[in-house]
Amino acid sequence: MSKLEIIDLHVAVTADGVQQEILSGVNLTINSGEVHAIMGPNGTGKSTLSETIMGNPNYQVTGGDIRLNGRSILNMQVDERARAGLFLAMQYPPAIAGITNAEFIRAAVNSRRSADQQVGVMNFLPELDKRLHQLEMPEDMAERYLNAGFSGGEKKKNEILQMLMIQPAFSILDEIDSGLDIDALRIVAAGVNSMRGPKHASLIITHYQRLLNYIVPDVVHVMKGGVIVESGGPELAKELEQTGYEHLGAE
Repeated sequence: MSKLEIIDLHVAVTADGVQQEILSGVNLTINSGEVHAIMGPNGTGKSTLSETIMGNPNYQVTGGDIRLNGRSILNMQVDERARAGLFLAMQYPPAIAGITNAEFIRAAVNSRRSADQQVGVMNFLPELDKRLHQLEMPEDMAERYLNAGFSGGEKKKNEILQMLMIQPAFSILDEIDSGLDIDALRIVAAGVNSMRGPKHASLIITHYQRLLNYIVPDVVHVMKGGVIVESGGPELAKELEQTGYEHLGAE
């Protein structure tokens, strides 16, 4: 069983020479086979947590640790963390002209494999076509430049396409439902649900309980003021839809 542990994590950013703490001691453990959701007000550190787990250098870890299967990953670069089994579906995925979607995804898949296990084009393309069909994406998406000219919904579907092709051990989905219409939300959620199983775990960051109607989490956490102030089952998300965050913790 794989395990991702966030231990008393403190994270800061520096702007105009001033350091500001964003995360103030986050504790979280995710085991393979589990789906966790994090909810909370804007500006409380949810996206900071996801970026820090993946090693974004703009976020400075000032205390605590992040461990993958008992090993600290704080000194690992982003690509090393990806090869170790972590995947981040970003809130705002960048567009990259000059490299096609298929080229990028195949490179990402092979970057996690040893030299003797590289996926050749003839094996890669049928699997890519299968996943495109699963997500109801047109086949020509494979030959378009990465996220260039993509709508918001196409970008989000493309993040899930990458996840399905890479098959990471841990997926972090940062507001994957943002900007999706109801049909796209259903398709994206079905893609995420297809990954559920004993070899995979998800951390879903969302503002809205509607996503959790489609992807039912094992645990819901509420983050406020840079810490997790409450955890519970999926019923907690439904409660928050009615009550909001005001009564939980303190900013």
